[in-house]
Amino acid sequence: MKKTLLATAVLTLGGFSGAALADLTVAIAGPMTGQYASAGDQIRRGAEMAIADINARGGVLGEKLKLEIGDDACDPKQAVSVANTMVNKNIVFMHGHWCSSSTIPASDVYVESDILMATVSTNPQVTERGLKNVFRIMGRDDQQGLVAGNYIADAFKGKKVAVVDDKSAYGKGLADEIAKAMEAKGAKPTLRESITAGEKDYSGIVTKLKQAGVEVMAYGGYHTEVALLLRQAKAAGLELTVMGGDTMTNSELVTAAGDAADNVLFTFSPDARKNPDAAPIVEKFRAAKIEPEGYVLYAYAAMQLFEQAATTAKSTKYTALEKAMRDGSFKTVIGELSFDAKGDQKAPGFVVYRWQGGKYDYVK
Repeated sequence: MKKTLLATAVLTLGGFSGAALADLTVAIAGPMTGQYASAGDQIRRGAEMAIADINARGGVLGEKLKLEIGDDACDPKQAVSVANTMVNKNIVFMHGHWCSSSTIPASDVYVESDILMATVSTNPQVTERGLKNVFRIMGRDDQQGLVAGNYIADAFKGKKVAVVDDKSAYGKGLADEIAKAMEAKGAKPTLRESITAGEKDYSGIVTKLKQAGVEVMAYGGYHTEVALLLRQAKAAGLELTVMGGDTMTNSELVTAAGDAADNVLFTFSPDARKNPDAAPIVEKFRAAKIEPEGYVLYAYAAMQLFEQAATTAKSTKYTALEKAMRDGSFKTVIGELSFDAKGDQKAPGFVVYRWQGGKYDYVK
């Protein structure tokens, strides 16, 4: 009798478990806490809105999407731990991670478990390692570094330029590419330096810049350090123009740097908020009191990508999804996406922006 009851209980629990697992689990991962948490918040907001919209349309292949959120705090070891957790949660798609130094080791975990991923991480090694599961929905550092380096060489001809990085995979990679592009145009950097991210006092590097007569700093790294560098440079009487990369899209830069943020130029993909096809989604975000800056629309696009790939493949199995992604062309809020054999966008683009009065726009 006890065995019969136990068997019935197991079957009943199994039935409930099956029902619970009927939803498709997708995930995002990035810095949800720590100094770069505002970027993680952008990713979360974009993904949540996209999933709500997809589920309102009936979900994917008749199944609703459930979102898992992983916090790697931009730490490589934590990123691997997050990746293993997501594998155990049976996710079918990952949008992440954000920092290249997290994406690179985490992607090794996902590929071993046949999990498709889309990422905005820009370090070339994200896709240069031959992993078939990784698709980059933004350009690469060797592309944005070229745009930034060429702009500096042309716009600041004759001025002293320092190239500085934060020693991260993203930061050093971008700074190296900027320096290479500058030198190709005959504009050799006056200084090539590195700082340690997360420190509170950058007076040492500020003094070096001032003594060398540097007027422009090309920076590979994140917005938090730029805000601090600008404040400390201003306090030291150094008027500094900064050229950064895609992570400078964060309005937290303005909050932290004040009007010194108006000295920041940066490279980023064409502003998706200006895409007429994205207008209804942009207005929806704004109606919800969310400005879809930075990576918000990229997270939305990543979920659209999964939805369309699964619909094309008529499956959420990895092999079918990977083939659909590699062969297809997808309409998203950030524009039409298609991928080359490495998983990079076939038509990436970077333009130069400037912060002005608390907003960023194309350099005129």
